[in-house]
Amino acid sequence: MTDIDLPAIEAERDRIRTTYLTPGGKSSARGLHHTALLSADVERTVKFYQEVLGFPLTEIIENRDYQGSNHFFFDIGNGNLLAFFDFPGLDLGPYAEVLGGLHHLAISVEPAQWERLKHNLDEAGVEYMEESGTSIYFRDPDGARIELIADPLGEMYGLKVL
Repeated sequence: MTDIDLPAIEAERDRIRTTYLTPGGKSSARGLHHTALLSADVERTVKFYQEVLGFPLTEIIENRDYQGSNHFFFDIGNGNLLAFFDFPGLDLGPYAEVLGGLHHLAISVEPAQWERLKHNLDEAGVEYMEESGTSIYFRDPDGARIELIADPLGEMYGLKVL
């Protein structure tokens, strides 16, 4: 890692905040319809997200863009969906963080559910990292980084972000 100028980064953050931050602004969007990730094994993905994390599978259809591929959806609450594609016959490489790629997907859960899901991860032998007493970071079966966060929607570590 190269040396970074932290005061310069903070100054740039303040400049962007001052220039662009619009508390109470009205978005042109209705919400997130779904986020789509990739799956190497449909059944393994279904078992992990439905049985370990408690996100019900809501539908599985053929991917309109690739014959033989599945497009399947999980309910992650509040009208939001987590979707997956598999691409049988394509030689896709393992998950990698790249610019423009997914760093992590944060899913809000109630504090009691957070504790229950943490126990489920322990029972399933899934390694995770706990941060700030409200976040659990782990990798799904295909390596995507997932965060379960016990903070309410629109908040992060006591700070209103919406």
